[in-house]
Amino acid sequence: MSKNVVRKVKFMLTNKNKRSIMILVIIMERFILHIDVNNAFLSWTAVERLKNGETVDIRTIPAVIGGSEEDRKGIVLAKSPVAKQFGIKTGEPLYFARKKCPQIQVFASDFKTYRKYSNQMIEILKEYTDQIEQVSIDECSIDLTRFLMKGESVEDKAKQISTEIKEKLGFTVNIGISHNKMLAKMASDFEKPDKIHTLYENEIPTKMWPLPISDLLMVGKRTIPKLEKIGIKTIGDLAKRSETDIIKRFGKLGKTIWEYANGIDNSPVQVRDEKPKGIGNSVTLPHDVEEIEKLDEVLLALCEQVAYRLRKQAMLANVVNVQIKTNTFDVFSHQKKIPEPTDSTKYIYSTAKELLSTLYKSTTNKKVRLLGVRVDSLVDKEEIQLSLFSQVYKDKEKQKKLDNTVDNLKEKYGYDSITRAGKMNINKFIRLKD
Repeated sequence: MSKNVVRKVKFMLTNKNKRSIMILVIIMERFILHIDVNNAFLSWTAVERLKNGETVDIRTIPAVIGGSEEDRKGIVLAKSPVAKQFGIKTGEPLYFARKKCPQIQVFASDFKTYRKYSNQMIEILKEYTDQIEQVSIDECSIDLTRFLMKGESVEDKAKQISTEIKEKLGFTVNIGISHNKMLAKMASDFEKPDKIHTLYENEIPTKMWPLPISDLLMVGKRTIPKLEKIGIKTIGDLAKRSETDIIKRFGKLGKTIWEYANGIDNSPVQVRDEKPKGIGNSVTLPHDVEEIEKLDEVLLALCEQVAYRLRKQAMLANVVNVQIKTNTFDVFSHQKKIPEPTDSTKYIYSTAKELLSTLYKSTTNKKVRLLGVRVDSLVDKEEIQLSLFSQVYKDKEKQKKLDNTVDNLKEKYGYDSITRAGKMNINKFIRLKD
């Protein structure tokens, strides 16, 4: 075990005879690595193309991964370093990307390929530790605390991991190293690509505090102006404020971001897969839709897939949310808590339909280009006992049997093997995305 892995803590205990006893406790310091694939979607596409005989590495030319421009799903999902030099940003419409770089080359996303390389990377990491938490398809946290040999440094181990991924799989990663997950994640976001950075507690004042407050985890777009309004512009500004004051202003979020600003995070690496906190689905329409009747057809298709996934997870939803995006890229959403937790397509759809009607009436621009449905506040099905005396119990049981029958047919013959009459027309011109 590395000598840096342990730290000694001394404290005093007083026994019944009021005699002080010196206790020496050896606490094992955690060593957490956060591994982030550089330009994941574009890198994985590049590697796959090269393996299939292509001679040009798209990482060396102006290139992006994006949706279909013809189907109006033209959003930049990933960009090459050369594309970045033109000011192209992830998440912006391809229309704007082409204005910045007319010669940009666009490649379609391929999540089957992405999942393959993601799984291959995880398999490599399993050779180093069994403590792996996959944060997303291209990011994970690993705990090396119990897996370092005597005299072996965590930095050398990180270099070994980085080199093995590059040589075996053909793409690069950034690795952040620290004693907790949050600091390791922050470190991985430092200079890219193909870099290894540390962010230990003694390095926080020089490496993290000078960064803008927007770089701190859990600080969202809505929180930034509120913090800046009270004079907090850097992470250091937040760290030096009174914890009590920040909690008073921002509640539970305030406690979290104050602790993060001071490098505090005791959360363990979650090895087991966690249940989803929410399930959603959305679709970009092939053309702007103004008639709410046509939107209702799309809404039913979205609700059916969301409810299907909900039942697959054996969970029930308490909240339904509907979102629309207009052709001017303005986003509006509305949510509603439903009376009882449900996984029923019928009840999720009826609530979503009500929300869509409210949104439609309150929006002056009726030209909708994207529609989305999401269910939140999920609970395990086994934890909920629906009252047998509910007035709608019989109706729910009838709907449950219908949903189960539909699900079984989908499982046996494929998801699209059976569909509801109300969504038959919409399936002809849209393809839902998870």
